[in-house]
Amino acid sequence: MKCTSTSAVLVTLASLIAAEQVCADEIPPPYDQTAKKGLEWLAKAQDPDGYWASPGDSFPVALTALSGTAMLMEGSTLRGGKYADNLHRATGWLIKCAQSNGLISQFKGEGEGYMHGHGYALLFLAQVYGEEEERKLRSRLEDLLTQGVSFLGRRQSSHGGWSYYTSKDEWDEVSVTVTQMQALRACRNAGIAVPKEMIDRARKYLRDCTTEEGGIRYGKSTMAGHARPALTAAAIASAFSAGEYNSSNVRQWLEYCRKGLWGRRTSYDEYTDYYWAQCIYMLGDKGWSDLFPGSVPGEQVTWTTYRKHTFDFLRRTQNADGSWSGSKNWRHFGPVYSTATALTILQLDKATLPMYQR
Repeated sequence: MKCTSTSAVLVTLASLIAAEQVCADEIPPPYDQTAKKGLEWLAKAQDPDGYWASPGDSFPVALTALSGTAMLMEGSTLRGGKYADNLHRATGWLIKCAQSNGLISQFKGEGEGYMHGHGYALLFLAQVYGEEEERKLRSRLEDLLTQGVSFLGRRQSSHGGWSYYTSKDEWDEVSVTVTQMQALRACRNAGIAVPKEMIDRARKYLRDCTTEEGGIRYGKSTMAGHARPALTAAAIASAFSAGEYNSSNVRQWLEYCRKGLWGRRTSYDEYTDYYWAQCIYMLGDKGWSDLFPGSVPGEQVTWTTYRKHTFDFLRRTQNADGSWSGSKNWRHFGPVYSTATALTILQLDKATLPMYQR
């Protein structure tokens, strides 16, 4: 077991140091067995060709990337570990999906989700690249990631966001944008050049999508509807990824999510909690009080409290075979999506990947 001292939240470069000890490679029991069962099911659910998909072979790029990331979080790499073979096959399949223009997609089965898939694929492959030592594969991944970043630069809208589609137009959308922001951060972490202005424009886009009530709506236009807690949580996670921890917008978004999400104790949503869990994990148990010095304990969002009720829920709702069937909003995506997102949440404490470290 490896322990690393970290601050509860990275507020600024001069933020408080080592407010708590975080032990890597640990999932609190009995949830470690919950994660183990989920990973074993996920390994069996992989297609012989190396991909995962929803029923009808839908969304294979996104689900392969999310599933592969869950296995990387377990500690396996392409070089070794229980899921090394699964990761080899997933990586090889995604490499075959790379198009000449830099987009990672096989189009078939992707529907309107191929830009989401591109972002998740970059996120996964960047973390594979960061650990890869074999020269030929490393060179191929470097080229693929560099082209993938360039593709995003060409397809970013004048507003700073990205749309479901590859054509560059003036329509963009927050759920696609946050996916690309985390992908770009993963690429930068791995040493791939990412233009600072691309990140800055995306951050401005999120600020422009903020409503008067403090949340994030689907797009910049007022026609994009009202603010949504799920998108706001995703925006916070992507802002953290972009190095924005203590801005007025981040505090505003956090307060909006506290009001809309923190009171939940019996509900769970794959998309919302995938991002909300990342936010709270980054805050730890003292980050909220650092950001909001005047807050009282009952108002403070803490990882320990969130982990208790969410992990209990995941343990209770896990199927006997190790999978999760999914909440009503996401059941049509199938058990792969529900299982991969649940495993991401359950394994945050392992702090295996740079993207998910405090």
